[in-house]
Amino acid sequence: MNKKLTAIVLVIILALGLSVFAIDSRLKTVYYEIENQKSDEHLRIALITDLHSCTYGGTDQSDLLEDVRAQNPDMVLFGGDIFDSRRMPPENAVSAMKALAKEYKCYYVTGNHEVRLGNLDEIKNTVRECGVTVLDGQSTKMAISMVSGTPDIYGFDDKNAYESLDEQLSHIKQTTENYHFEESFNVLLIHRPEHIEHYAELGFDLVLCGHAHGGQWRIPGVLNGVYAPGQGLFPKYAGGLYEIGETTMIVSRGLAKESNIIPRIFNRPELVIVDIV
Repeated sequence: MNKKLTAIVLVIILALGLSVFAIDSRLKTVYYEIENQKSDEHLRIALITDLHSCTYGGTDQSDLLEDVRAQNPDMVLFGGDIFDSRRMPPENAVSAMKALAKEYKCYYVTGNHEVRLGNLDEIKNTVRECGVTVLDGQSTKMAISMVSGTPDIYGFDDKNAYESLDEQLSHIKQTTENYHFEESFNVLLIHRPEHIEHYAELGFDLVLCGHAHGGQWRIPGVLNGVYAPGQGLFPKYAGGLYEIGETTMIVSRGLAKESNIIPRIFNRPELVIVDIV
């Protein structure tokens, strides 16, 4: 084999290897640690977003469940788009929720896909039947204990469930005004990250989101995402940790895979673990 042919073969092998690595859809676990200066208590949260009824280990979701159990969280938060509005079966989402709710405190907020399905009340009832608490602005202050400073979890429906963003923000503000915000570490579970400036103005210590799918295509260390719904090209909040004033936001890259029309590139699905210490 001459040198030119050898070089061509090596390039092909390298390209194939890089392609396999690029479209790797194995679930990975990502860790964040957030300091809570209002309490000495430790809280571990497992954040699941944008499942889109995809399959992890068959219809019983065994791979996803195994990964969550391995982290031993205090609670599991479902950050919207757990169901899919296009073609994925709802049974996959229900299976994961039912299993996790038997073992952990679980809380859920809607995403744009749940709203798009047009039967939001039915979806919420299904989630409740799984044993998961729905946070939709009606009873949003979920204390983990009665100790002062313990993190409190607030959750609201996706923006599309309201007539406008202003209506949603007004609802959030009215809810938070009913509690002594300054005494607790306040966590907001909400689907969309692009309105973080508004969430920060409301005084949340930590905001947990999804929706951006990691920008779909990434170049690690160079480009964090190419496109995200609600943000367009080269999104500012595609995935990761962001500081806005006194507020920290964590954006999960989510779990959608076979539901995607366009494959994820250098953008593995992720389970997010947040330690509040």
